[in-house]
Amino acid sequence: MPIRVQTGDFDISAEIARLRGGDARIGAIVCFTGTVRDINDGASVAAMELEHYPGMTEKALETIVTEAKSRWDIIDALVIHRIGPLLPLDQIVLVAVTSAHRGEAFAACEFIMDYLKTSAPFWKKEQTPEGGRWVDARTTDDDAMAKWNPGMDAAGSGR
Repeated sequence: MPIRVQTGDFDISAEIARLRGGDARIGAIVCFTGTVRDINDGASVAAMELEHYPGMTEKALETIVTEAKSRWDIIDALVIHRIGPLLPLDQIVLVAVTSAHRGEAFAACEFIMDYLKTSAPFWKKEQTPEGGRWVDARTTDDDAMAKWNPGMDAAGSGR
């Protein structure tokens, strides 16, 4: 299960080629790449710092990929998430999913990304003209995660 938390950038093409690995069962590859924006919540963003909880973060990512594999008929999934200082236009995250058919890959990719936005132990601090600020969770991200477990919140408890 390819899960990586790293400071360095990644090459999307090389990562997808490695994930695909010449496996003829794969009929679909769906990927999402998140990047640093230069504006967030109406303020200029000069830089972003991503922090995580080593060990716990990788375990959480492995758990969600395992959950995606149990929900959908996917062949494999890749999650790469960067930490440390990042600038606008830098890549933050890559989620790629392989399956025989596109529907399974799209659903699993979206599920993994929704989990990353709501429950993975990452923290973002943006540098704006007013100074540093921690990025709060968005209710829209919680709503997106809730669709995967009707009647449950992002933390897995009943509403």
